[in-house]
Amino acid sequence: MEDVAARVGVSPASVSLVLRGAPGPSQRTRDRVLKAAADLGYQVDRTASLLASRRSRLLGVMVDIHSPFHAELVEHLHIAAAAVGYDLVLSTQTRNRDEHTAIETLLAFRSEALVLLGPAAPAETLTALQRKAPVVVIGRRIPDADLDIVRTSDGDGVGRTVDHLVSLGHRSIAYVDGGKGVIATDRRRGYRTTMRRHGLDEHIRVLRGDHTEQAGERAARRLLDDGELPTAVVAFNDQCAIGILTALRGAGVAVPGEVSVAGYDDDTLSRLSCFSLTTVSQSAEEQASHAVAAAVERLDEGRTVSREVVLAPRLVVRDTTAAPR
Repeated sequence: MEDVAARVGVSPASVSLVLRGAPGPSQRTRDRVLKAAADLGYQVDRTASLLASRRSRLLGVMVDIHSPFHAELVEHLHIAAAAVGYDLVLSTQTRNRDEHTAIETLLAFRSEALVLLGPAAPAETLTALQRKAPVVVIGRRIPDADLDIVRTSDGDGVGRTVDHLVSLGHRSIAYVDGGKGVIATDRRRGYRTTMRRHGLDEHIRVLRGDHTEQAGERAARRLLDDGELPTAVVAFNDQCAIGILTALRGAGVAVPGEVSVAGYDDDTLSRLSCFSLTTVSQSAEEQASHAVAAAVERLDEGRTVSREVVLAPRLVVRDTTAAPR
């Protein structure tokens, strides 16, 4: 600002007024200051400005770097945050970088609130974080926690997939699990409950898995080795389902001709024509909008009562499910 002021022949205070759009300087002075700023390549130091105001206006987001669905959530979070004058700082969770490290990094960068995507930490750990910054959890059910939560009903989502397959005539429907954690538990329960509701107890079959394509491939190979394939397979998420698709097609099994396959998340890969996967949409845009609104209400409006938003999942039928032969 001193360089701009020296070039125009005014005080740094006048330059500050112009750049902030504050009243005072004449239109001629404003034009000269803005031209000099452009000529000198002046750029506002956002960090310094926010430090001076004692606000960072940053929402810290913990994201699993391997999740296509998380990537889509982050895109919508950026849009929702920008609309209300906030920005995001991201901290990644990887195979070698745990949740605790990711969250501590967000706090170190002066995030005013934390938006955690599918955290696995115990409820008491997440609740304790509220003493440092407001916490919004996306995607996970946490009973009786003093936190803001935005999620879909995971059990209902898997249940709708099973309903769809049964309506097509399937009876032998297997499920590839998502491992440990509340989200995996809810989806597994949704599969079992819906199978029982349709009187298919004897066909319940849960295979070990996780959230990766490799887990889907391993599960598919187990089914192939057994020699008696189910007519349909439901996977914990789209990545796992794509692994199942890859292994089955590689073994010459027609999908959906011989085996129907369905996933969960409706991530960007599931929509590609080479997969065209039947799946469950979690409404990423809507979840992001609710999460940012919850954080901003805590920060700018002083809301203290916790809130849970549960969105209805939506079945998206594509080309990987059909009536059994």
